[in-house]
Amino acid sequence: MQIRTMTVRDIPAGMRLKEIAGWNQTEADWQIFLDASRDGCFVAEVDGVVRGTATTIVYEGRFAWVGMVLVDPQHRGHGMGTMLLKKCLEHLDAIQVPCIKLDATPLGKPIYEKLGFATEYELERWTLKRGQEDLPRRDQPDPDESMPEPLLEHVLTADREAFGADRGRVLRALNRNQPLFTLGVWNARGMEGYAFGRRGSFADHVGPWIAKDEAAGERILRRFLAESRREIVVTDCSKANRFARKLLQARGFEYSRPLTRMFRGRNEYPGRPEVVCAILGPEFG
Repeated sequence: MQIRTMTVRDIPAGMRLKEIAGWNQTEADWQIFLDASRDGCFVAEVDGVVRGTATTIVYEGRFAWVGMVLVDPQHRGHGMGTMLLKKCLEHLDAIQVPCIKLDATPLGKPIYEKLGFATEYELERWTLKRGQEDLPRRDQPDPDESMPEPLLEHVLTADREAFGADRGRVLRALNRNQPLFTLGVWNARGMEGYAFGRRGSFADHVGPWIAKDEAAGERILRRFLAESRREIVVTDCSKANRFARKLLQARGFEYSRPLTRMFRGRNEYPGRPEVVCAILGPEFG
């Protein structure tokens, strides 16, 4: 087995592994990883064939994210995933990132704990399944327009406070790929909330979804579902938020699985978990 830096040529191999795992990422998502951290994404090869992947993104030097740890089922049980994870940690330690974060499944959590990760808070995946008759209708084609740049800048500034670091490059990529999913809610006092979204391989994904209160959260979710044309919509809800799960249940979402947000190092920039209705995604933070 050889572990090396991932390149654009490896995206088809990454797509093959995520399809086997049943994940929702697209080639555009892989490109975001490579654009954001070209030296921090890795693949494991066996006999010249990519059998595993892992990615990292560093946010403003404050903390980094580890995601997309995937291993071909035929090569599981031999430590490949752990070796990829350790390669990510070695890379991030070498560039002196003070805090490393990830979102762990119940199976992965004990492994991460042995590597020095601690729990920050809990997350839940929620899924909405709609029939064709339940999808929103439009007589006219979707308008080809995005949020005006001054408003987008305002959203990105607010997101730095909510998330704990600047991730404008990633959010701008989401906005370019799916501008209709970039939503904001304002009133006389200023911005009350916002959301971005992705059109995944089998479902639309809402996140990050940020709201100061329940009313703003409901408006954003309602608008996102009106823009989505997919039968399946998924989101990763923060249990630190007091109203997000209530809003999801009211719209017909059902609980899918748990996740645990974990960190290793000095968690000096936790953001504001109480306003986070849903995260960007386990792979991005």
